[in-house]
Amino acid sequence: MRDWQSQAYVKHYCRYHVVFVPKYKKKAIFGALRKKVGVIFRDLCLQAGIELVEGYAMRDHIHMLLMIPPKFSVANTVGFLKGKSAIRIFRECLQAKRIFTGRHLWARGYCVSTVGLDEEVVRKYIKNQESEERRQEQMRLEGF
Repeated sequence: MRDWQSQAYVKHYCRYHVVFVPKYKKKAIFGALRKKVGVIFRDLCLQAGIELVEGYAMRDHIHMLLMIPPKFSVANTVGFLKGKSAIRIFRECLQAKRIFTGRHLWARGYCVSTVGLDEEVVRKYIKNQESEERRQEQMRLEGF
């Protein structure tokens, strides 16, 4: 049974699969930074009243399954997450000590899709993204 969320006069089950990439598609998310990015996104989601159902940081992009209440727009939520996470990553992980004007971590766009009834499929896809990417690369190398 699905866990429907409740607010005043609203019952909802709004799940979104969100993907975004670093600026210039750099492979910037690696090593200890990958683990720290997860903690930062969980903190920001908790702060904003958004549920981070599933997430995975690849070397060159971020996958998240978010439960966004209908009172928030998806665009504003993704903008909040990208903006605040960039500031915290520069400050905490890259040891930059000043205010960041003109410094960008994430590319402008993002990909979003509603999840609906296929939530389990999307969760499995996010969890196994790295191994699936390796498998597809191996198939390309073998000429399939």
